[in-house]
Amino acid sequence: MRRLKIAILNLLRNGRRSVLTVSIVAIVVMALMTSGGFGLYTYQSLKEGAARSEGHLVFARPGYFSSDEEFPLQNGLDNADELRKRLLADQGVNAVQPRIYLQGLISNGEKSNIFLGQGILASEFRVKGPFLNITEGDILSKDEKVNDPQIMLGKDLARNLSVKPGDYVTLMSTTVNGALNALDFKVKGIFGTGVPDMDKRQVYTSINAAQFLLDSHRVSTLTLYGYDLEDTEFLRDKLGQLVPQLEISTWEDHAFIYKGVKNLYDRIFGLMGIIMSMVIFVSLFNTLMMSVTERTREIGTLSAMGASKAELLVGFMLEALVLAVVGAIVGIILGGLVSVGLMIFDVTMPPPPGKTVGYPLTVYFSTNLAWMISVVIVAICVFSSFLAARKGVNKPITEALVYV
Repeated sequence: MRRLKIAILNLLRNGRRSVLTVSIVAIVVMALMTSGGFGLYTYQSLKEGAARSEGHLVFARPGYFSSDEEFPLQNGLDNADELRKRLLADQGVNAVQPRIYLQGLISNGEKSNIFLGQGILASEFRVKGPFLNITEGDILSKDEKVNDPQIMLGKDLARNLSVKPGDYVTLMSTTVNGALNALDFKVKGIFGTGVPDMDKRQVYTSINAAQFLLDSHRVSTLTLYGYDLEDTEFLRDKLGQLVPQLEISTWEDHAFIYKGVKNLYDRIFGLMGIIMSMVIFVSLFNTLMMSVTERTREIGTLSAMGASKAELLVGFMLEALVLAVVGAIVGIILGGLVSVGLMIFDVTMPPPPGKTVGYPLTVYFSTNLAWMISVVIVAICVFSSFLAARKGVNKPITEALVYV
């Protein structure tokens, strides 16, 4: 405790230099906290977005994910209702949604376009939350009439076909038997996904209408939603024993954007951390070298009075430790203020590549990240002080006493 007090008093002897060093440490810690917090927010957002879109788990017939279908629903699931009930019986399952993926031509009677569609239950929108931006009309109704099926169109597709809610369009697709089938749909709503390519092609219909169009009672997949994203692997192992005849994939198997962005950000933030660490090392090493040079005669006097080299080194390292700890605390506080400030003041980021909609800038405050950054910064500061002080401490006593 006495040595720590002496170290603090030594730092106060040159307050301007100490404040400058603490400021540099604080700025670096704040920068790392802010960039790391933004990375954590991006990772979490992409994970939740992928899990919401694809589902926590996807159940399909073996070979569905690895082979192409020669005709619609070739690798589809039979007895989907029975399988769905068996999966819903598990307490860890929140919802199970059947889906049918289909494609073909959509026409307004005068103009045709290619569509990529999904047949879903109306409850899909409740389970997934607000994953679509409804620009006109409404979502699919669960009370859809058999003779008046409903459809939702991407906004660019609706614009190309010059249709609005209440109008009728015709979907044409190939049945499981290879025949051409067509069905008229009433436009229920128009939506935007923020991805131009999807807005030009995407449509949603009910499961029943999609099955009628494809002339089959099968579904493409069963998409399962749990209560917690972290329980995905546990649910996969548990439910795999319940339906061993099905192939199961997780949201991460389909989250290609998440994997690509995470790999990119890991490299960017890793390089940024290395550069910031070098800034801290060089800055503190220079500051302590100046301090050691100015106190060379003091070092010689203490050595002459019987102080060992180890004691002198510990003194300088304690000074660096104090600077690092104070700077880290200030930096963490500043990082927290940035995180809170972005919650209060709405700052919108520009749309990422491939999208047309921006998103709010958010920086997570992570105590684990704060600890990791602090420990690394403290270690760098203490190591740089050891290198800086070693040269002065190793000077002969007679040379140190006459040093000017």
